[in-house]
Amino acid sequence: MQTKILAATLAALVGLPSTVLAQSVDLFNGSNLSGWVNVNTAPSTFTVAKDESGSPIIRCSGVPTGILRTEKAYENFVLEFDWKHLSEPGNAGLFVWSDPYCATGVPFSRSIEVQIMLTPDNIDGEGRTMYTGQGDIFSIWGASMKPDRPHPGGWERCLPSARMTKGKGEWNHYKVTCNKGVIKLAVNGTEVSGCSEVTPRKGFICLESEGTEIWFKNLKITELPAAEPALAPEMVCDLARAGLRPIFNGLTLEGWHEGDVNGNTAAGEHWSVGGNVIHFDGKGRDLWTNESFGDFEMQVDWRWTGEHQGKMNRPYIGLDGKTVKNPDGSDKVAEVEERDSGIYLRGNSKSQVNMWVWPCGSGEVYGYRTDAALPPEIRAACAPRLNADAPVGQWNRFRIRMIGETLNVWLNGKHVLVDARLPGVPKTGPIALQCHGSPIEFTNVMVESLDSK
Repeated sequence: MQTKILAATLAALVGLPSTVLAQSVDLFNGSNLSGWVNVNTAPSTFTVAKDESGSPIIRCSGVPTGILRTEKAYENFVLEFDWKHLSEPGNAGLFVWSDPYCATGVPFSRSIEVQIMLTPDNIDGEGRTMYTGQGDIFSIWGASMKPDRPHPGGWERCLPSARMTKGKGEWNHYKVTCNKGVIKLAVNGTEVSGCSEVTPRKGFICLESEGTEIWFKNLKITELPAAEPALAPEMVCDLARAGLRPIFNGLTLEGWHEGDVNGNTAAGEHWSVGGNVIHFDGKGRDLWTNESFGDFEMQVDWRWTGEHQGKMNRPYIGLDGKTVKNPDGSDKVAEVEERDSGIYLRGNSKSQVNMWVWPCGSGEVYGYRTDAALPPEIRAACAPRLNADAPVGQWNRFRIRMIGETLNVWLNGKHVLVDARLPGVPKTGPIALQCHGSPIEFTNVMVESLDSK
């Protein structure tokens, strides 16, 4: 009875129903990472261990940089947890209202970051006036917010009003309240920072790995009532693609082999990993997944490095899939710095989503578009609807959906291949990153199996 009275009293003080305060649940079961999803890190990045007192913790090694997210998306809630850095400076973070995957070309998601950092007390210069690390709140990669106090540089960042964090090797307590587009952070019992007018305001909660070891424990969440009326779609993260899982762990090429579709490997070190990125020097063989896929959706980021294979004349391709002609009947061409790669689907080089610098843009399926034995409508559908490539050196994002014989491709958010049919494509097979003589980089390689759907 006393507990119920206390809950009702506390609820009245914060203006919430008393039932809300009784709904606190554990986000970490103390035994494993059930309820959490590895977005882009290695199996060794986030593990379950015990602290010096024997209490269960989530241990984050800090390597590689990346995130572990909740399986469930949350709207309004109070999150409390303890954290401890093992070194100073120490860097990590909490992401709230996050997408289920990272933004293009980076190991971080669109979200609001609640900084979990230790910085020396004697830090000066820009580090003192522009960011502190002691409880900052800021928007990242497309999210937006209004800081409670204007930032000296005009950034969407709230600097804390006080430095309340304890030093390395000591436990700190965060209470993060996220409600109706407003976020407040209390560090060790004192509210220090906040923001309002947040977009989006429903999404996943993430723990961030960023270079140094950190421990988390006692993660508890209390859900608050949802918005009425329900949030508009632009206020909600991309829930539809929460089934994506990494097939590149950001640290090694585990699960991949250089060689051929049959699993035969090739010697050499042409494919390497560094900084969450797969680096390819343009030599050697293709890089294949060990796993096969049937119906699936894939997300992969890629960019050209500075090298190219020389200047070449490449044709314009029309929406009918044919080479565009000049008035005199000759091929219409453009001089380009030749670069070429692609994604092989289901173990088949003919079903290749091309990456190149031709005038038509990337996303084309060359093997089907140029097959004269196929009907014109099939060949036409394998030509990109538009050129959506980013400039050379910038990251691109492919979204590739393969269901049965039907292929759809989005490039940088543009639907460049619409319901292209690939007759005779294998029903299942591995995926490959193609070797075609051009240095290229890949990151954020994720797949969702659609077989069960």
